[in-house]
Amino acid sequence: MDERVQIISRLYKNGREDTRLTRSRRGQLEFLTTMDYIHRLCPQPAKVLEIGAGTGAYSVALARGGYGVTAVELVDGNLRILRERGQGLSNLVSVQGDALDLGRWADSAFDLVLCLGPMYHLFDRKDMEQALDEAIRVTRPGGVLMAAFLSVHAILFDNYLQAEPNSFRAGLAENFTPAYETRHFAAQGFTGFQVKEFEALLEDRPVEHLVTVATDGILELAKGRSDFVLSDEDFAAYAAYHLRFCEERELLGSSSHLLYVGRKKV
Repeated sequence: MDERVQIISRLYKNGREDTRLTRSRRGQLEFLTTMDYIHRLCPQPAKVLEIGAGTGAYSVALARGGYGVTAVELVDGNLRILRERGQGLSNLVSVQGDALDLGRWADSAFDLVLCLGPMYHLFDRKDMEQALDEAIRVTRPGGVLMAAFLSVHAILFDNYLQAEPNSFRAGLAENFTPAYETRHFAAQGFTGFQVKEFEALLEDRPVEHLVTVATDGILELAKGRSDFVLSDEDFAAYAAYHLRFCEERELLGSSSHLLYVGRKKV
């Protein structure tokens, strides 16, 4: 087992991934926003591939909504939960696999390809490009590709504006070089990108960039406050506000999770 796979397996062994998108307002907003863009840009019926499907939050929801879904997950424990959640759904197929090798599927096999987790844990430029190339390859011409990534600025804000030992100086040294270039290395576990940096990974590839979206805004930072609260009514209002402004460039870097949305060129 190579270092990358060991890191991913260790990060997800505690089972908390199963409730990540439901247990907090932040997770709920990320799910709501991503699903909103899926339904707007790729209405069903459609063939969907989710790469790095985790415990199946998106794959199961999409299959229940009538999409034909293939879910690919690397981690044993996540895949087990995904299969349990997907029992009885004949339009959901789950397989164990790696974002770096989608060779079991033909070119242009899917209408929508979701890469909603793998880019969090790829640290080598070659691996990043390989994962994106594989996702693009299996997307049909005119089909939609959505790739999630983390904001390096949000990582710094969310994790290091705290007391020692999580000092801002430590976070700055971990995530940036002295020249303020983004750092990527395996010991981070989760790696972040600057928005332009991630978009540049796809500039010379056969994908038309449609939009980059903030999927959870500042809620990762806000939920750390002891006085943070959003009632159901306030959350509905916040979600409506968020969906109105989540494409605004000046707000993107403060969002923990971001979504690159593109269409494969014909």
